[in-house]
Amino acid sequence: MSPRPVIATGQQIGAGWSPALSVAKALAALAEARRTGAEAVYWLADEDHDRAEVASVVGWSGDRLLRHRFRFETRPGTATGWLPWTEAHQSEAEALWGPLPKPREPTLRGHVLALGQPLWSRGLRSFSPTNPAVREPIQAELVRWRGLDLEALMVQQAAVLEAQGAPLPLDPRNQSAWFSLDPRTGQRQRLERDAALPAGCWLSPGAALRPLMQSLLLPVVAAVLGPSERAYWRLCEPLWERVGLTAPRIIPRPSVFVVPRRFRLEAGQLDALKQGAWEHFAAWPGPLPSERFHAVAPDPAWSPELRQRFVREQERSRKRLGRLDQRLHRDAAAHLLGGDPERLRQALFPFGLPQERALPAVPWLRNEALLDAILERMQVADPVILVEEP
Repeated sequence: MSPRPVIATGQQIGAGWSPALSVAKALAALAEARRTGAEAVYWLADEDHDRAEVASVVGWSGDRLLRHRFRFETRPGTATGWLPWTEAHQSEAEALWGPLPKPREPTLRGHVLALGQPLWSRGLRSFSPTNPAVREPIQAELVRWRGLDLEALMVQQAAVLEAQGAPLPLDPRNQSAWFSLDPRTGQRQRLERDAALPAGCWLSPGAALRPLMQSLLLPVVAAVLGPSERAYWRLCEPLWERVGLTAPRIIPRPSVFVVPRRFRLEAGQLDALKQGAWEHFAAWPGPLPSERFHAVAPDPAWSPELRQRFVREQERSRKRLGRLDQRLHRDAAAHLLGGDPERLRQALFPFGLPQERALPAVPWLRNEALLDAILERMQVADPVILVEEP
């Protein structure tokens, strides 16, 4: 019996399931799997070793957002699946986010697996490529791939993409295609092109080759990807045929915004909200302060210095009155949106970023009704999904 086809997605595992877009990707894969009868699989990218990314999070102190970085007492280059998650880490996390489930194992991976239970219970399957039971049987095939000089094909493809003006977030001329990964310690080290693989280590593909290994391990027919991922997956376009695999269909990840209660907002208004352009929502119905201001010419009898200063002061007054215009537009927008638009902007674009990029997914994961609402909205393939907080 053939295995069920897989709709895959994933993310480098991060504390608190950071960032929240990880959950958007997971639910998008689950929605597509339900539409097509496939299986949704979440790829735990636990052999990556960007410690700063997985450790840097945002928490709350009342209504105030706090930046925080976890510390992991391991050697540099340790893959994220091997980072320890101790009782001290658990206490730090609960101080940021409130009560959390106990990790399934004393690692960052165990923490992520425990937090993801609401997704697993909805039918999403977690998959770790560092599980020896699945990883060791493919080592011979990875060795074969390394002998195919895939690097040269990626360098050629990079040149093609550059000529097209396409984004190139990963440059194969500078970034290694292969690493060694010690399964005992989690140490991941760059593997130079002609260097021998250290004894007892696994071959570990770089990010540009990860799509190939994913399809080697799973019958992937489609993958949910964000914009940067779609860009570096293009480096693989000439590689699929070389290794004897079929490229999956790519599904763009939708963006999800959780709108605070009582606010009314449409997806087409997000750009204006981010820019604070309140006049695009509703103009103040009466005369504006700036319209009541009429500049006058300086008296020719004044000295040149005084005339210049007079003109400057009028310009300052005009700018100050323009800020009052904005305040009136903000009041008009508040009536249309159901609340202060500045508060809404801070909720949807903390630190000037879309909330799914800045915030952890912990609040989403502990809100079962919210997960169901997002999943229901994803039955329609909209690129931007707004969901009112239950």
